[in-house]
Amino acid sequence: MREIVLDTETTGFDPESGDRIVEIGAIELWNHVATGETYHVYINPERSMPAEAFGVHGIGPDLLEPPQKPEPGQITLKDKPVFAQIGQAFRDFVGDARLVIHNAAFDMKFLNAELGWMGLPPIPMEQALDTLAIARKRFPGSPASLDALCRRFNIDNSNRVLHGALLDSEILAEVYLELIGGRQPDFGLSAARSDSGGGGETWRPGPRPAPLPPRITAEERAAHEAFVKKLGDNALWTRT
Repeated sequence: MREIVLDTETTGFDPESGDRIVEIGAIELWNHVATGETYHVYINPERSMPAEAFGVHGIGPDLLEPPQKPEPGQITLKDKPVFAQIGQAFRDFVGDARLVIHNAAFDMKFLNAELGWMGLPPIPMEQALDTLAIARKRFPGSPASLDALCRRFNIDNSNRVLHGALLDSEILAEVYLELIGGRQPDFGLSAARSDSGGGGETWRPGPRPAPLPPRITAEERAAHEAFVKKLGDNALWTRT
Protein backbone atom coordinates (compact mmCIF):
# COMPACT_ATOMS: atom_id res chain seq x y z
CA MET A 1 0.00 0.00 0.00
CA ARG A 2 1.41 3.36 -1.05
CA GLU A 3 1.03 6.31 1.33
CA ILE A 4 2.27 9.89 1.16
CA VAL A 5 3.04 11.68 4.43
CA LEU A 6 2.53 15.33 3.63
CA ASP A 7 2.79 18.81 5.12
CA THR A 8 2.34 22.31 3.72
CA GLU A 9 3.34 25.78 4.84
CA THR A 10 1.12 28.71 3.93
CA THR A 11 0.95 32.49 4.18
CA GLY A 12 -2.08 32.32 6.45
CA PHE A 13 -5.22 30.40 7.31
CA ASP A 14 -7.73 30.86 4.50
CA PRO A 15 -7.16 30.47 0.74
CA GLU A 16 -10.48 32.19 0.05
CA SER A 17 -9.00 35.32 1.66
CA GLY A 18 -5.99 35.22 -0.64
CA ASP A 19 -3.61 33.07 1.39
CA ARG A 20 -1.40 30.71 -0.61
CA ILE A 21 0.87 27.71 -0.18
CA VAL A 22 4.58 28.54 0.07
CA GLU A 23 6.05 25.07 0.67
CA ILE A 24 5.10 21.41 0.23
CA GLY A 25 7.04 18.52 1.73
CA ALA A 26 6.12 14.86 1.36
CA ILE A 27 7.69 11.44 1.79
CA GLU A 28 6.57 8.14 0.33
CA LEU A 29 5.78 5.04 2.38
CA TRP A 30 5.26 1.57 0.94
CA ASN A 31 3.55 -0.79 3.38
CA HIS A 32 4.53 1.61 6.19
CA VAL A 33 8.20 1.63 5.15
CA ALA A 34 9.89 4.79 3.88
CA THR A 35 11.09 4.23 0.31
CA GLY A 36 13.46 7.20 0.19
CA GLU A 37 11.28 8.94 -2.41
CA THR A 38 10.43 12.51 -1.42
CA TYR A 39 8.73 15.57 -2.87
CA HIS A 40 9.78 19.04 -1.74
CA VAL A 41 9.23 22.42 -3.32
CA TYR A 42 9.17 26.08 -2.30
CA ILE A 43 6.49 28.12 -4.03
CA ASN A 44 6.21 31.82 -4.85
CA PRO A 45 2.82 32.79 -3.36
CA GLU A 46 2.56 35.84 -5.65
CA ARG A 47 1.71 38.00 -2.67
CA SER A 48 3.37 39.52 0.39
CA MET A 49 3.62 37.52 3.59
CA PRO A 50 2.90 38.72 7.13
CA ALA A 51 6.09 39.45 9.05
CA GLU A 52 5.22 36.99 11.81
CA ALA A 53 5.47 34.12 9.31
CA PHE A 54 9.16 34.59 8.64
CA GLY A 55 10.44 33.22 11.93
CA VAL A 56 8.19 30.19 11.52
CA HIS A 57 8.89 29.14 7.95
CA GLY A 58 12.50 30.26 7.68
CA ILE A 59 11.45 32.30 4.65
CA GLY A 60 13.05 35.68 4.02
CA PRO A 61 10.90 38.84 3.79
CA ASP A 62 11.71 39.49 0.14
CA LEU A 63 8.02 39.76 -0.79
CA LEU A 64 7.28 42.55 1.66
CA GLU A 65 6.98 46.17 0.64
CA PRO A 66 9.32 47.90 1.03
CA PRO A 67 11.88 45.12 0.32
CA GLN A 68 13.90 43.91 3.29
CA LYS A 69 17.07 41.87 3.38
CA PRO A 70 16.52 38.26 4.54
CA GLU A 71 18.51 36.92 7.45
CA PRO A 72 21.32 34.41 6.75
CA GLY A 73 19.94 30.93 6.18
CA GLN A 74 16.46 32.15 5.25
CA ILE A 75 14.81 31.04 2.02
CA THR A 76 13.64 33.68 -0.46
CA LEU A 77 10.66 33.06 -2.71
CA LYS A 78 10.87 35.52 -5.59
CA ASP A 79 12.82 33.08 -7.75
CA LYS A 80 10.68 30.03 -6.87
CA PRO A 81 7.99 28.61 -9.17
CA VAL A 82 4.37 29.58 -8.73
CA PHE A 83 1.92 26.79 -7.91
CA ALA A 84 0.64 26.66 -11.49
CA GLN A 85 4.13 25.56 -12.58
CA ILE A 86 4.36 22.65 -10.12
CA GLY A 87 0.72 21.66 -9.61
CA GLN A 88 0.57 18.92 -12.24
CA ALA A 89 3.87 17.39 -11.08
CA PHE A 90 2.59 17.39 -7.51
CA ARG A 91 -0.70 15.79 -8.56
CA ASP A 92 1.22 13.13 -10.50
CA PHE A 93 3.43 12.39 -7.48
CA VAL A 94 0.42 11.95 -5.19
CA GLY A 95 -1.61 9.85 -7.61
CA ASP A 96 -4.20 7.79 -5.76
CA ALA A 97 -2.01 7.16 -2.69
CA ARG A 98 -3.44 7.73 0.74
CA LEU A 99 -2.32 11.07 2.16
CA VAL A 100 -1.24 11.05 5.81
CA ILE A 101 -1.62 14.61 7.14
CA HIS A 102 -1.75 16.19 10.59
CA ASN A 103 -4.91 18.32 10.62
CA ALA A 104 -5.81 17.15 7.14
CA ALA A 105 -8.73 19.55 6.64
CA PHE A 106 -6.36 22.53 6.69
CA ASP A 107 -3.84 21.22 4.14
CA MET A 108 -6.49 19.70 1.89
CA LYS A 109 -8.36 23.01 1.82
CA PHE A 110 -5.28 24.80 0.52
CA LEU A 111 -4.19 22.05 -1.88
CA ASN A 112 -7.61 21.76 -3.49
CA ALA A 113 -7.95 25.54 -3.73
CA GLU A 114 -4.62 25.76 -5.58
CA LEU A 115 -5.51 22.81 -7.84
CA GLY A 116 -8.92 24.31 -8.55
CA TRP A 117 -7.41 27.64 -9.61
CA MET A 118 -5.35 25.63 -12.12
CA GLY A 119 -8.41 23.80 -13.41
CA LEU A 120 -7.18 20.45 -12.06
CA PRO A 121 -9.50 18.02 -10.27
CA PRO A 122 -9.45 18.16 -6.47
CA ILE A 123 -8.03 15.42 -4.28
CA PRO A 124 -10.97 13.61 -2.62
CA MET A 125 -11.12 14.25 1.11
CA GLU A 126 -11.59 10.54 1.74
CA GLN A 127 -8.10 10.01 0.28
CA ALA A 128 -6.63 11.78 3.34
CA LEU A 129 -5.95 10.21 6.73
CA ASP A 130 -5.91 12.74 9.58
CA THR A 131 -3.33 11.86 12.25
CA LEU A 132 -4.68 14.67 14.45
CA ALA A 133 -8.06 12.93 14.60
CA ILE A 134 -6.36 9.58 15.31
CA ALA A 135 -4.34 11.10 18.16
CA ARG A 136 -7.38 12.79 19.72
CA LYS A 137 -9.33 9.54 19.60
CA ARG A 138 -6.46 7.50 21.03
CA PHE A 139 -5.50 10.03 23.73
CA PRO A 140 -8.68 11.98 24.56
CA GLY A 141 -8.10 15.18 26.47
CA SER A 142 -4.34 15.16 25.88
CA PRO A 143 -2.38 17.59 23.66
CA ALA A 144 -2.28 16.30 20.10
CA SER A 145 0.09 18.70 18.37
CA LEU A 146 3.02 17.24 16.48
CA ASP A 147 5.44 18.41 19.17
CA ALA A 148 3.28 16.92 21.93
CA LEU A 149 3.13 13.57 20.14
CA CYS A 150 6.90 13.60 19.67
CA ARG A 151 7.29 14.01 23.43
CA ARG A 152 4.80 11.20 24.08
CA PHE A 153 6.57 8.78 21.73
CA ASN A 154 10.13 9.92 22.55
CA ILE A 155 10.74 11.02 18.96
CA ASP A 156 13.65 13.41 18.53
CA ASN A 157 12.39 16.67 17.04
CA SER A 158 15.30 18.81 18.19
CA ASN A 159 15.92 19.95 14.61
CA ARG A 160 12.39 21.37 14.42
CA VAL A 161 13.39 24.94 15.18
CA LEU A 162 11.75 26.16 11.98
CA HIS A 163 8.57 24.50 10.73
CA GLY A 164 9.83 23.24 7.37
CA ALA A 165 7.36 21.09 5.45
CA LEU A 166 9.76 18.28 4.60
CA LEU A 167 11.15 18.01 8.14
CA ASP A 168 7.62 18.01 9.54
CA SER A 169 6.68 15.23 7.11
CA GLU A 170 9.61 13.11 8.26
CA ILE A 171 8.65 13.61 11.91
CA LEU A 172 4.98 12.97 11.14
CA ALA A 173 5.88 9.66 9.48
CA GLU A 174 7.46 8.49 12.74
CA VAL A 175 4.47 9.72 14.74
CA TYR A 176 2.08 8.01 12.34
CA LEU A 177 3.77 4.63 12.74
CA GLU A 178 3.52 4.98 16.51
CA LEU A 179 -0.16 5.94 16.29
CA ILE A 180 -1.02 2.83 14.28
CA GLY A 181 0.70 0.49 16.68
CA GLY A 182 4.37 1.25 17.05
CA ARG A 183 7.35 1.13 14.75
CA GLN A 184 7.19 -2.60 14.23
CA PRO A 185 5.27 -2.55 10.89
CA ASP A 186 8.55 -2.44 8.92
CA PHE A 187 10.29 -5.08 11.09
CA GLY A 188 13.51 -3.12 10.74
CA LEU A 189 13.53 -3.48 6.96
CA SER A 190 14.08 0.23 6.41
CA ALA A 191 17.36 0.12 8.37
CA ALA A 192 18.44 -3.06 6.61
CA ARG A 193 17.72 -1.50 3.25
CA SER A 194 19.73 1.61 4.16
CA ASP A 195 22.76 -0.60 4.88
CA SER A 196 22.46 -2.52 1.65
CA GLY A 197 24.03 0.19 -0.47
CA GLY A 198 20.85 1.05 -2.33
CA GLY A 199 22.05 4.59 -2.89
CA GLY A 200 18.65 6.14 -2.11
CA GLU A 201 16.88 4.49 -5.01
CA THR A 202 13.12 4.00 -4.75
CA TRP A 203 12.42 0.59 -3.27
CA ARG A 204 9.55 -1.66 -4.24
CA PRO A 205 8.93 -5.25 -3.19
CA GLY A 206 9.53 -7.49 -6.20
CA PRO A 207 8.64 -11.07 -7.06
CA ARG A 208 10.76 -13.91 -5.76
CA PRO A 209 13.51 -14.95 -8.22
CA ALA A 210 12.34 -18.58 -7.83
CA PRO A 211 9.08 -19.96 -6.43
CA LEU A 212 9.21 -21.54 -3.01
CA PRO A 213 9.32 -25.35 -3.19
CA PRO A 214 6.19 -27.26 -2.12
CA ARG A 215 6.16 -28.30 1.52
CA ILE A 216 4.07 -31.49 1.16
CA THR A 217 5.84 -34.84 1.08
CA ALA A 218 5.57 -37.47 -1.63
CA GLU A 219 3.44 -39.61 0.70
CA GLU A 220 1.03 -36.73 1.34
CA ARG A 221 0.73 -36.02 -2.39
CA ALA A 222 -0.02 -39.73 -3.11
CA ALA A 223 -2.63 -39.83 -0.35
CA HIS A 224 -4.32 -36.73 -1.75
CA GLU A 225 -4.40 -38.15 -5.29
CA ALA A 226 -5.92 -41.39 -4.00
CA PHE A 227 -8.57 -39.43 -2.11
CA VAL A 228 -9.47 -37.33 -5.16
CA LYS A 229 -9.72 -40.46 -7.33
CA LYS A 230 -12.36 -41.86 -4.98
CA LEU A 231 -14.50 -38.74 -5.54
CA GLY A 232 -15.07 -39.54 -9.22
CA ASP A 233 -14.68 -37.56 -12.43
CA ASN A 234 -16.81 -34.62 -11.25
CA ALA A 235 -14.60 -33.76 -8.30
CA LEU A 236 -13.45 -30.14 -8.21
CA TRP A 237 -9.76 -31.09 -8.33
CA THR A 238 -10.22 -33.04 -11.59
CA ARG A 239 -11.88 -30.21 -13.52
CA THR A 240 -9.83 -28.22 -16.03
